[in-house]
Amino acid sequence: MGLVVQKYGGSSVADAEGIKRVAKRVIEAKKNGHQVVVVVSAMGDTTDELIDLAGQVSPVATGRELDMLLTAGERISMALLAMAITSLGHEAQSFTGSQAGVITDSVHNKARIIDVTPGRIQSSVDAGNIAIVAGFQGVSQSGKNITTLGRGGSDTTAVALAAALNAEVCEIYTDVDGVFSADPRVVRKARKIEWISFEDMLELASSGSKILLHRCVEYARRYNIPIHVRSSFSGLKGTWISKEPPGGQPMEQAIISGVAHDTSEAKITVVAVPDKPGEAAKIFRAIADAEINMDMVVQNFSTASTGLTDISFTLPKDEGRKAIDALEKRRAIIGFEALRYDERIAKISLVGAGMKTNPGVTATFCEALSNAGVNIELISTSEIRISVVTREEDVNEAVRAVHTAFGLDSDSDEAVVYGGTGR
Repeated sequence: MGLVVQKYGGSSVADAEGIKRVAKRVIEAKKNGHQVVVVVSAMGDTTDELIDLAGQVSPVATGRELDMLLTAGERISMALLAMAITSLGHEAQSFTGSQAGVITDSVHNKARIIDVTPGRIQSSVDAGNIAIVAGFQGVSQSGKNITTLGRGGSDTTAVALAAALNAEVCEIYTDVDGVFSADPRVVRKARKIEWISFEDMLELASSGSKILLHRCVEYARRYNIPIHVRSSFSGLKGTWISKEPPGGQPMEQAIISGVAHDTSEAKITVVAVPDKPGEAAKIFRAIADAEINMDMVVQNFSTASTGLTDISFTLPKDEGRKAIDALEKRRAIIGFEALRYDERIAKISLVGAGMKTNPGVTATFCEALSNAGVNIELISTSEIRISVVTREEDVNEAVRAVHTAFGLDSDSDEAVVYGGTGR
């Protein structure tokens, strides 16, 4: 048996009973002959509570000290899990991200992993221990400061360690039984997916699916690390995410893999931009220089009489103020008339590798939204994804309508959500 990396989210280790349950599952993998490395998130809502606490003492809590604060949550989880495993008669050692060799860049609060040097982890498991690593954190390569990886960082930690340790699989344990065709909190008849390709999972993750973060899946694809998404609350088989189906079994790729939605974005419209070469580039350069990632971009038709046009784009809500400030500073250079900001939007995405060879997918998608009385504000397409922007209050009804229109509703029991957050 080879090495297995297991990651447990906050809902799985939310309390003492949850930690004891996780300890038993980890020991079971050890008894089955595996070397086991475990990555843990902070307990329950600890990270959000720490962020709230930081906001109470400082309205601009960011950077180095916020990272020092937030990493405490995962350190609590790792130590408690090690204690629980030891109490059951097995040896366990806990490690912070820096002790585990997770090396990052110097960007606080959303650092990216540069390298993983897991010498101490490998030595620990070679000595017969279960190694437990605090997720979501690392140490900067240049300044040796503690850094955090942003939302979903524990998933990325787990996959990065799995790659560095040549693990057989990275098991991601959460509070649902796998990856579903839609969020089971919104679509109770969502269907569990047995296997999904890296490419389709990347699109679902980048479109708002909360089960895995985009960076985690991209890392797994780059190093070809199979991911098995399972529930820590049940013994059911979960969803495999890999280049090919497990065991090389032939499996026809579904036309549609699933429907994802995202309510964490906002829309900015730059009004009355001169419609001439280079103007759009000035807008996007201002956003890029502010280190903000844009998502969907739409330019309206130019008004012939004025030679002006509007350009709209979506971006994370928490970057909205920074984007507005960046554009206002360059108003004279860009020459726009006004900025409109709207954070009451939602993005709905249909994902599936099979849609590129099946005409009519876009028509069915738009008809489903129309029949549900949902208006489309923006639309963007690729070979395996269609995304639209609608009003935030319409998103749940829109997701259910599209899910049903493409025959994704399950005939079996409703999807079970064991915890509360999906992480």
